[in-house]
Amino acid sequence: MLVLLGGSLIAVLALGGLAGLLGLGKARGIDSASACAEAEAMLSGFVAHHAIIGSDGAAALVHGSDGSVAVLKRHGVHFAARRVAASAVCDTADGWRVDTGEAMFGAILVRR
Repeated sequence: MLVLLGGSLIAVLALGGLAGLLGLGKARGIDSASACAEAEAMLSGFVAHHAIIGSDGAAALVHGSDGSVAVLKRHGVHFAARRVAASAVCDTADGWRVDTGEAMFGAILVRR
């Protein structure tokens, strides 16, 4: 019984080490071009004009050509996007705070 437990533990640790070596599960930052592409891919009809990336790479504001704004935030190792009105973006001392109006998505702070 102990041999089986030990073998299972070694197998789990080996798989965890392999995932770490491959870089799986690492949170990645986002750059301006990627933020624009992500917003256009996730939001139907959205045409990105330019993006503001948070200093921590965890969030971004993407301004659309029609005046609307998309907010992106890290969701695990991927990003999630929502379209908001430009009036939902508030400039604060820490960065831009975006009230999405959705309880599940929450308010987002794009840090300076």
